[in-house]
Amino acid sequence: MLNFDEQRFLRIQSGAVALGPRLDAVIRACLDKGAENIFFLGTGGAAILMQPAVQLLQRKSCFPVFADLAAELVVTGSANLTEKSIVVIPSLSGTTKESVVLLDKVKEIGATVLTLVGHEDTPLGKGGDHTFVNFAEDDTSCESFYLQSLFIALSILRHRGEIDNCEQIVGELERLPQLLLDVKRSYEAKAEHFAKILAGSDYHIITAAGNAWPEASYYGMCILEEMQWIRTRPVHASDFFHGTLELVEKGVSVILFKGEDSLRPLAERVENFAPIYTDKLTVLDTAQFDLPGISAEVRGLVSPIVLATVLERISAHLEVMRNHPLTTRRYYKRVAY
Repeated sequence: MLNFDEQRFLRIQSGAVALGPRLDAVIRACLDKGAENIFFLGTGGAAILMQPAVQLLQRKSCFPVFADLAAELVVTGSANLTEKSIVVIPSLSGTTKESVVLLDKVKEIGATVLTLVGHEDTPLGKGGDHTFVNFAEDDTSCESFYLQSLFIALSILRHRGEIDNCEQIVGELERLPQLLLDVKRSYEAKAEHFAKILAGSDYHIITAAGNAWPEASYYGMCILEEMQWIRTRPVHASDFFHGTLELVEKGVSVILFKGEDSLRPLAERVENFAPIYTDKLTVLDTAQFDLPGISAEVRGLVSPIVLATVLERISAHLEVMRNHPLTTRRYYKRVAY
């Protein structure tokens, strides 16, 4: 595979899975001590990657779950953020400015803080009440963060008695690192073609629904815009028909991500509409990939993880094709802001 280290990938994603038991133990201890809600509070892409876990809890649990932008919460606070809150702060670098400032505010309140980081010797690596370290870099962080936050959500469901097959689900997730590697291998021959589509337009409408939507938002903002300087319009499939559809015409690129959760029909609605008006609809569907031993239920849960792992292969070809390394920046961590 192009510019890819298989053993490094397996090591990182297996590392995320290995954090599952400790995440479960910490969440159980928090609940036993009377935790009343949970906040997922990140900055930028790391915040987006928490959204599938937030969705799962919102739809399956009566335990209050909140997601907010770190920079806003520092300014406004929240009536629901108290000493009885669990706060999850993800940051790959462990140094994200807005999240570090948030950490100080949350600790003043007395909430229990779980930090998910790639580096322990950092402000967020040292500052959490419970720190979970799994080294990763930009090309491997999506799957790692998706898995860790999914384990947190499943733990809440398990210990509140709101799920009866958690052990089965966790058992299937433990097989995921190798399966994701197999998915990458199976898609490698097609990745260059998808990359050509992305390189062929300077503007893309990117859409998805359900737990695939965060990955669409993430890929548009953090990869195509930040790392490739390609303009995008990420829009949820539910909102596609309330504004964005008027921009669809011949020559306009529409990129659709399809997952396998219950919101798949919303993506199919876009899939049925777009080809009538544009000749540039491209679909990436997780259902096309074999995941032996993974049940339909878990396939629905891991759709954003599968999308992320395939999109990494596309990005690897895209940066070479455009002679634009994914590490190139003009402003991000380059100038003061």
